[in-house]
Order: sequence, then structure tokens, then C-alpha cells
Amino acid sequence: MLWPATLIGAGAGWALASIPGALLGGLLGQLLDRRLRLESWRGLLARLRGRAVNDEDDLLFQLLGYLAKSGGRVEEMHIRQAREEMALRKLDRRAQRRAIASFGKGKAGIAHLQEEVARLKGERAEAVLLACWRMAWAGGVLSQSARQLVLQWGRWLGWSAERTERLSARVMPKPTRAVARDSYREALLLLGVEAGSEPALIKRAYRKLISQHHPDKLAGAGASVERVRAATEKTRELQAAYALVREREGFR
Repeated sequence: MLWPATLIGAGAGWALASIPGALLGGLLGQLLDRRLRLESWRGLLARLRGRAVNDEDDLLFQLLGYLAKSGGRVEEMHIRQAREEMALRKLDRRAQRRAIASFGKGKAGIAHLQEEVARLKGERAEAVLLACWRMAWAGGVLSQSARQLVLQWGRWLGWSAERTERLSARVMPKPTRAVARDSYREALLLLGVEAGSEPALIKRAYRKLISQHHPDKLAGAGASVERVRAATEKTRELQAAYALVREREGFR
């Protein structure tokens, strides 16, 4: 990651006051980079020209918003999945507000984001596409329109359809013993909480379990295909359990 204002500040500080100046200039430049969310020279130039700059989270949630709207309307399952992505990325409150705004913005269209998507490389590109596939599968059934959108974004990255489809297989719902809608007690046991627990406690328990069993995390650590599949099943069971408990306990 490149911090342009940090480099400029350090260079200017060195020219004015040698090492102490470089340290002070670099520190001030880094504060500016963080304030303006600058991560590249392209971002700096965009700011100077008065254009908006999307970081990776902004970009992802715009794509997710467009994907959720592709079926005609955004459903509760899409909102729930967007919250899951926020939790996976460990976004703080401020970042969550930005993500929600980006999600809403994305519903209006994302054609202008092709260049930014194309700049994603390696694990970052894969993480974005995996998140998009999770949103596409949010209802348990993959629509043709959602599938074509994710394949299109794969093409923007220069990926083949086969390579993009392989990611879909990692998050595709499998027949599971997922918690039934009336299995409240089983859901509590699966999450390791008791009826009437504080919402914050339930959320912490759920997020901890999701973090432990998330297939992307295991795949990144080199886990076997069988273990990743088992983790995918476990994750969906946890999602179903959490949705049921949240509904019964009356919190969002």
C-alpha cells in the first residue's frame, strides 16, 4: 500500500530540516493520508481533481448493493448478508455507516466502477468476488441475473468464467441440517447462549463462532477442501441459528 502524502511530507521535511524534518513531515503526511483515505497516487490525483475516491470497502459495498437490487428489490436476506460482510471485515461504527451509504449508492448503478474493479489483484480480488458470490447466494438460490453480474465482474478482473465459478462453489449452499425455523432451543445451543441473554452477548458469541469457522479464513490458511466444505456448512448453520435467535429475542 502506498501513502502518497506521507512520502511527499517526508521528502519535503528532509529538504527543509534533514532527519527531524523528514520524521515530522512523514507523520503529518500520514495523518493527511488517513484523513483523506489516500492509498495511491491515483487517489491523490483524483482528490486534486475533485473526484470521489473509493477504498476497497466502498467499492465492495457498492457492488453488493447493485447485486442485491438486481432481482428487482432488496430483501431482508440481502441486508442480513451485508451485515455479515461488515462483521467479517471488522468494520467499526464509522466504517459501517460508510458501508451502508455505499450499499445504497451501488443500487443506482456501478458501470463507472469497472476501472477500479480491474485494479484489484490477487487475494484482494478473490475476497471481493467471494463476498459477491455470498450475496448472490444469500437467499439460498442463485438467480441467473446475479450469476451473470458476478461473472461480468470476474471478466473486469481478467478472469475466465471457470475461475470465477470455482469461487461460487466455495460458498454455494449445501444440503445441511440447518436449524429449522421453530428450533429455537437448538439455535441457542449451537450459539452457546441462553434464552434471554443480552443482545451484545449473543452477537459476540455469534461473531466469534463465525470467525472460527469461516471457510475463507480456513482456505487462506491452506485447509483441505473437505475442511473448507465442512466450515461452509457450519457457517450456514450458524447464520440460520443467529437469524432465528435474533428474531425471537427481538433485536437487529
